[in-house]
Amino acid sequence: MKLPLALLLGGALTLGVAVAQDTTSSSSDSSAKQDMKDAGHATKDAGKDVGHGTAKGAKAVGHGTKEGAKDVGEGTAKGAKKVGHATKKVFGGDDKSKTDDKSKPQQ
Repeated sequence: MKLPLALLLGGALTLGVAVAQDTTSSSSDSSAKQDMKDAGHATKDAGKDVGHGTAKGAKAVGHGTKEGAKDVGEGTAKGAKKVGHATKKVFGGDDKSKTDDKSKPQQ
């Protein structure tokens, strides 16, 4: 059962490759020079497509990074505010005389 299936698949693949080779050439009598030109144009077009895709992807990643950084910055600010309030509760930040003024020399 496996052997006929393998032969059938192999034949189909071989036929598909043969047909694909015949259809890739625009005319059967095209010269090697024209084939090289066509290959060059195809390479140029592929390079452009890759460049456009890369630019689009980089733009999307940059946008995501910007938004992520903004979210992190907001979270940091909220966290710092909470820590400041908790510190104020523990050390009693209402009394201004307890703060150390570094501009005045200590005695």
